[in-house]
This record gives sequence, structure tokens and C-alpha cells, in this order.
Amino acid sequence: DCHDLILDYSDFFCKKDSLCYEIGSATGELTKKIAKRFKDKNVHVTGIDNEKKMIEYANKTSGKKINNVDFKHKDILKFKFKVSNLIISYYTIHFIDPKSRQDLFDKIYDSLNWGGGFILFEKVRAPDARFQDINTNLYQNFKLHKGFNHEEIFNKTESLKTVLEPFSSQANIDYMKRAGFKDITTIFKYICFEGFLAIK
Repeated sequence: DCHDLILDYSDFFCKKDSLCYEIGSATGELTKKIAKRFKDKNVHVTGIDNEKKMIEYANKTSGKKINNVDFKHKDILKFKFKVSNLIISYYTIHFIDPKSRQDLFDKIYDSLNWGGGFILFEKVRAPDARFQDINTNLYQNFKLHKGFNHEEIFNKTESLKTVLEPFSSQANIDYMKRAGFKDITTIFKYICFEGFLAIK
């Protein structure tokens, strides 16, 4: 489970009385897991999403038991981060217009404490057409094994045409390097999905 992997890596950055953000928190599942894990350390976790219904659901299901978490209905490109120790983006930035991505990476880097971590999970393109064809085939077969039919797979691909714009692994690394990150490593890789850890 990628959530468990992210939680394990979070241990190295969520220090006592620190702040953590999740970009594109959706239903808040991961955000709440992090908040629960570090409640005794008084780590405050904020989930940010531009879908109002997602924020309403996340707030509704967090209840009063988790008092170190909150959810904000904001456009991440306009959001003002406070200084934090950890920022997580879990399959979110590939939905952001490419022309705005560098500004977001810059903002993430600037808002982290020195030694803070940025965990980025993205759908990625392969470095050339041959690898891309192989990955596309493997991913479609993966979906078929999960019970989706060919029509559902095609319709999903069509619906994401102008919405999801994945870049290659190297392009994502280049974004982070231009923002200022020097220490970057891959922490997860499966077909066309990759997780990175960057440390300021």
C-alpha cells in the first residue's frame, strides 16, 4: 500500500510541533492517517483540495477525534503555505496545467524548512516511444485484470485527454531541481507510476 510507504517516510520529517500539508487531499484518507500517526507529537496536518465536495466529505468523516487535522477548499496555485516540514502530493500535480507547474514546485521548495521533505507521486511517461508502448500495454492489462472492460478503459482514457498531463520521470526531477531541490530519489515505481522523495 502506497499510503503505508508514505507514512513510513513521513516518520523522518514529522517532528514535534511541525506542520505537514497534503496537496490534492480528496477524501482526506491519507491526510487523516498522517494526523493520527503523529497526534502525540502535536504535528498539524492540512489537506488542500479545489473540489468543495471532497473537502466537505473529508471534514465530515474526520470527526472530533482527530483535532490535529483540517481541510481547506483552495486553489493550490493561490494557496499560501506556512513554513512546514513535509509536503505531500499524491497523484495531483499531473492534473495541473503544465504552464503553472514550475511556480507550484518553486512555492513548495520555498515553504519547506531546511531539511524538510517533499513526497511526490505521479503518473509518468516513459523516456521514449517504445517504452511508452510497453507501459501502456501493461497498464491496460492491469486494468483488465482488475475487472474493467475495454470500453470502460477507453472511455476513461478519453475523459482524461485534456485533464491529465503526465510528464516523464526526468521532467519531474527537472522541475524539482529548478525549484532548488538537490537531493532527490525514487521511492516507488510500478509501470507508469512513480514516487519521489526530495529533501531541501
